[in-house]
Amino acid sequence: MARSASGSADDSAAATGGGSWGEAQFVFIDRLLATLVSLRHGTTHDVLACWFGVDPSTLTRAIGEVRPLLAQRGCTVAPDVRLRTLAEVIEYLGVDGRTGIIDGTEIRVRRPAAGRKDRDKFRLRKDQAERRCSANVQVIVDAYTCQVIAAAHPAPGTTADAHAWRASGLAEHCQGATVLGDGAYLNCQMVVPHRKRPHRPLLPGEEADNAAHHKVRAQVEHVIGRMKNYKILRDCLQRGDGLHHAVQAVALMHNLALAS
Repeated sequence: MARSASGSADDSAAATGGGSWGEAQFVFIDRLLATLVSLRHGTTHDVLACWFGVDPSTLTRAIGEVRPLLAQRGCTVAPDVRLRTLAEVIEYLGVDGRTGIIDGTEIRVRRPAAGRKDRDKFRLRKDQAERRCSANVQVIVDAYTCQVIAAAHPAPGTTADAHAWRASGLAEHCQGATVLGDGAYLNCQMVVPHRKRPHRPLLPGEEADNAAHHKVRAQVEHVIGRMKNYKILRDCLQRGDGLHHAVQAVALMHNLALAS
């Protein structure tokens, strides 16, 4: 008996892993695993599609759906504590006199579209000679647990840390919290090291304060370094809110790794 045209089409879609059959077989746990592998190792979607036996378009759509879900879960800092909003972050810092540490990091990104007005502001701040683009992301870490408690929306790479901090909206909510920053956050209402004035050496007490400050603040640099083990944060080619979702998702995975 001859097979119908519709039956042949369905069998063809099933054989290639595409269509509704492929999506039905690509269960959520596989979609989550594919998203984490993409974030961690930057594996191309074509290779991941071969691993999971689905069409590349199906896998790309699945990653685009799962990554925002990870970002929306917020930063889990305890089994029963999850921070999703700035108000929750500040309330968490105010409990038991907790201390937050702030630092900014540059992440290479795709150059914005030609029609965007602030296109030139995305040049890599620390290497202006090369025509590479970056974004400035502000990260707050708990000084006691080394867990990420907040990550601001990315700003253009040429934005100074102090301006990125004020533009992120974090400064308005951190009035009653103790936050440590480096010398780039002067006049930002946070604890910063003593500045060395011209022809005026630091006093012994100020040098001791700076040494203690640097020892504590180094934790945020270590956390950011571990977060950048995820390849997506070393060279992000996502558009729109893709970078923000990637940072939030990596922060979630970092906190879960510390808690395990």
